[in-house]
Amino acid sequence: MLRSACLALFLVALPCTFTNAADDRPNIVIILCDDLGFGDLGIHGHPHIQTPFIDSLADEGLRFTSFYSTAPVCSPSRVGLLTGRSPNRAGVYDWIPEARTPRPDAREQVHMKKDEVTIAQLLKKGGYATCMAGKWHCNAAFNSPDQPQPGDAGFDHWMATQNNAAPSHQDPVNYVRNGKPVGKIEGFSCQIATDEATGWMAQHVKNNPEQPFFIYLPFHEPHEPVASPPALVKQYESVTWHPDQAQYYANVHNVDLAVGKVVKALENAGVRDNTLIVFTADNGPETLNRYRSANRSWGITAHLRGMKLHTHDGGFHVAGIFNWPKGIKPGQVTDTVGSALDLLPTACDLAGVDLPAERKLDGISLKPLFESGTMNTPARSLVWAYYNGINDARVAMRHGQWKVLARLNGGNFPKRQNLTPTTLAEAKAAKLTDFEIYNIDTDPGEISNLAGRGVAEETQLIKQIKTGYAELVDDSPAWTPVTKSK
Repeated sequence: MLRSACLALFLVALPCTFTNAADDRPNIVIILCDDLGFGDLGIHGHPHIQTPFIDSLADEGLRFTSFYSTAPVCSPSRVGLLTGRSPNRAGVYDWIPEARTPRPDAREQVHMKKDEVTIAQLLKKGGYATCMAGKWHCNAAFNSPDQPQPGDAGFDHWMATQNNAAPSHQDPVNYVRNGKPVGKIEGFSCQIATDEATGWMAQHVKNNPEQPFFIYLPFHEPHEPVASPPALVKQYESVTWHPDQAQYYANVHNVDLAVGKVVKALENAGVRDNTLIVFTADNGPETLNRYRSANRSWGITAHLRGMKLHTHDGGFHVAGIFNWPKGIKPGQVTDTVGSALDLLPTACDLAGVDLPAERKLDGISLKPLFESGTMNTPARSLVWAYYNGINDARVAMRHGQWKVLARLNGGNFPKRQNLTPTTLAEAKAAKLTDFEIYNIDTDPGEISNLAGRGVAEETQLIKQIKTGYAELVDDSPAWTPVTKSK
């Protein structure tokens, strides 16, 4: 039975200090939670869940009040983060099931294609060492030569699962390290992934102190099947309605402890001051009991409407915390609209790496915000098209203070988890209808629909979402189903 880390990985616990002297570019660590509700953090007002390490990153760095994931569900959200492009452009429209038999909608084929360009690839090309540990969920055929794997996406070292930790966060058996199954690992998944990443980091800094590094740390938590350390669960028994709720609260608390371990490891390695830590989530919280094993999905969105799978803000308005002692002044809170799409161009800007000229990017660099506290650029439009949404609006846009939603064909466009040539043609022909307009500055809960009520910008906003959707769907690829031979 394997332990959560080999001897080399325990080096992170040693109080030794290394230097990262010659290359002054920042190290970059992106921590991504899975199904974390916007309201699940202390910094966002949760009355019970203790998240002091995450809260400290926010207090001592930059916190966004309007930060968005690239989709309201896991797989496309991750592909968008890694590529800086709407996941629709990559052909990843919904969560990716494990490849088994051919399906009529070709979902067994879906993956982040080899011609996509990731943060890891660009930073690696720029001289960075790269590591990934946690939940991958960017392909259907995991650890198979049939589809690209994390190593093909630019990661020098990786330890990952295709989707969720199994059988739960506790003692998972499905991690794969650099193409080789690891077997059962004792412990809890966020701690296991953290040990892997920080152990790799400590070794790297010791052996290559002049080379900056990039770590992508996508936790499985607090996605179901939730399992949490009993001692943490006990702390929440007196403030929860149900034992499963205590399990969820403890799960988020355990994530916070893992974040604290990351910070401590960076301090021990002597690289904390020049490391940018980004903390965010892939989408909003899961709905309690939406499916059979979602009994511990007690996440909340605070004031936001909707949850995971919704195009209202509860589906993809997530935590956006940036902490970099050397480059970001502490105590900043910004109402600038940010997105996980921005992580690739921001990382490249900080690393002095050219963006891929041949790729259509949807993100922008946030470096000016770090330097001056303002972007000094016109408001941009963030557009989402999620064809399997729970709410009726399949298309959404955030532009400045405005949130706009629209149905397709009056709500008669069928739910789609993937697009084939036939259904892509239908998506391109679909008309945006039944517009909703909300002023997020005054109505962050999207309660009062202002469409048709005299908003001066209404005509322009509707034109923008129509244009944005048309541009996005015209750049969306289809997956061709396998034809069964007779």
